[in-house]
Amino acid sequence: MIPIVTAEQMRKLDHRMITEAHVPSLVLMERAGTGVVSHLEARYGPAAGKKVVILCGKGNNGGDGFVIARLLRRKKAHVHVLLLTPATELSRDAKTMYQRFQQMAGPSSITRPTDAHALQQRLASADILIDAILGTGLSTPVTGMYREAIEALNAAGRPTVAVDLPSGLHVDTGSVLGAAVRADLTVTFGLPKVGLYCGAGIDCAGLVRLVDIGIPTSFIEAVGSRLLLLTGSAAQAALPHRRPSSHKGTYGHLGLIAGSVGKTGAAAMAALAALRIGTGLVTAAVPSSVNDILEAKLLEAMTLPMPETKARTFARSGLDRLLAFAGSRDAIAIGPGLTTHPETVDLVQEFVKRVDKPCVLDADALNALAGKASLLTECTRPPIITPHPGEMARLEAEATTQSVNDDRLGTATRFARERGVFVILKGARTVIARPDGVAAICPTGNPGMATAGTGDVLTGMVGGLLAQGVASWDAACAATYFHGLAGDLAAQQLGQAGMIARDLIQHIPHAIAPTTHT
Repeated sequence: MIPIVTAEQMRKLDHRMITEAHVPSLVLMERAGTGVVSHLEARYGPAAGKKVVILCGKGNNGGDGFVIARLLRRKKAHVHVLLLTPATELSRDAKTMYQRFQQMAGPSSITRPTDAHALQQRLASADILIDAILGTGLSTPVTGMYREAIEALNAAGRPTVAVDLPSGLHVDTGSVLGAAVRADLTVTFGLPKVGLYCGAGIDCAGLVRLVDIGIPTSFIEAVGSRLLLLTGSAAQAALPHRRPSSHKGTYGHLGLIAGSVGKTGAAAMAALAALRIGTGLVTAAVPSSVNDILEAKLLEAMTLPMPETKARTFARSGLDRLLAFAGSRDAIAIGPGLTTHPETVDLVQEFVKRVDKPCVLDADALNALAGKASLLTECTRPPIITPHPGEMARLEAEATTQSVNDDRLGTATRFARERGVFVILKGARTVIARPDGVAAICPTGNPGMATAGTGDVLTGMVGGLLAQGVASWDAACAATYFHGLAGDLAAQQLGQAGMIARDLIQHIPHAIAPTTHT
């Protein structure tokens, strides 16, 4: 995993690079610009022949822009720079890079737009726009020509690349300071920044790519960041090794407690997802009258009928049978499709306190704990919970869905620490938090996953990894990463609007294949 840093942490890393690693600031700027050009061509193809307009501010972000301009011109792109400040006001390094570009391309390749109309005219003819206006140093609302430039960039309707951070975005919170560039691609330097994965930053950043500028590992470790970015290599490392001598018992037996009348689909999807992530055996315990329905949906998973209420939900009288069922399984997943029938709620509350297996709680298992989150601290083992913002709000006293979404990172880390559980707070850029306060952000996933059943798929994947003996933190992180990646693979094939949860299940094997992760 990669540490995610604040502006201050990144500033200190840059300072150490210059003063202790003796890498000149101009060399760092050159590395940054080279990385942007590399990612630009990876996304949009060879630069040769393309019309590229670069908007540069007065600071080092603008200096990066001039490096990019010089490198793109060397690659035979048609490059023009719009300088939004007098050249006399450029920072020292930015002025050096301005002079280098001007010597190569000539004075006519740089202009200072006089008004918004001049900006719009120049941007309208470009194939690609590059935002090198403000970067990470902004702390007050954008005004004047800079704001006009940001608004013109957004109105131009051209592919837009942000340098390090979309201009107008707060680097630590992801909030918009007056106006912010909506980039299609953001190429950030050294380490990922918090604001790229929070709030409006998620929409403004677009696709995020990272440039290695040569920061020593010892420097990165010394930062001590408590926030991490999930990576494919870390997720892949969490998967159990498939030995040639193994058999189905080698990869665990998941007990799934799910379903009710009209909601057997939730149980079926969770069961299939667990099998697709590599679990050897899955048995779904369901209310007795819907057992036959679930059996018809499941070929590879087993089912077990349980006592039910007149409403065809799990009955409180089945507690001992469910505890015995859990005792003979390697892990338990509980919640999808249970309903909030009073007897079922009572059953869940008692079960959660007494079960002694690795466990993931989702959906109605979490709703059963609404107003009684203190029961989580009574669990024999710290469970993994997988709430969406609405479920999280019901668990947290005085919280609302809006307040959870406004501070997803703070909400997840605080709840994990206070209740001693592992939290997977679902949503755009899912947050995973553990009891010691460490948290991670998942970079995979897309809006096509905003459809019924995808949460049930995640529950099955988490439970499946727990059943295979994967530790709770690793299971939570790996399942979340691969869940999002399966969604991304499905979207590539099908588009986002028409995706359904079963599409994710079909793509899990491709997501976990060693050749897929990046």
